[in-house]
Amino acid sequence: MTMTMTMPDRPSRWLLIGSLALNLFFIGTLVSLAARAYVLPAQPAPTERPRTAAGRIERLAAPLPAADADKLRAAFRARETAAEGARDALNKAYERAQSALRAESFDPASLRAALADARAARPAYDQVMQDILLAGASAMSLDGRKRLADWPSSRPATAAR
Repeated sequence: MTMTMTMPDRPSRWLLIGSLALNLFFIGTLVSLAARAYVLPAQPAPTERPRTAAGRIERLAAPLPAADADKLRAAFRARETAAEGARDALNKAYERAQSALRAESFDPASLRAALADARAARPAYDQVMQDILLAGASAMSLDGRKRLADWPSSRPATAAR
């Protein structure tokens, strides 16, 4: 009795190994995604910041020491009506520009006028906010002014400054 040994089918062996490797890759990917969902904390939903002068002052005051934040808020309260009025004028100009862009029949003249209004309203708002910052910073401690100078800390660093 003679036994004959047959050569194994090499292409199907490589196909089996490749299929196994691909399945292991997909399983590893799914496991890592599932593990990441459980390990990482949930990201807060993005919220739109309020486009008001008070909202801007609150963002500026957040990293400050409590006493210095109160001084900045007091400087804002003294000029609140002027600041909010200037910010409202700026917001309305931006809204007019957005409306002009969304209009069915685009009118370049209305967009140009809305952008000109925004350019005119921006310096008035900036001036009021700068006056508030000047009054608040004049009453702050050195630590408070340093923290105010570092605002916003979350801004990505740029190479060209």
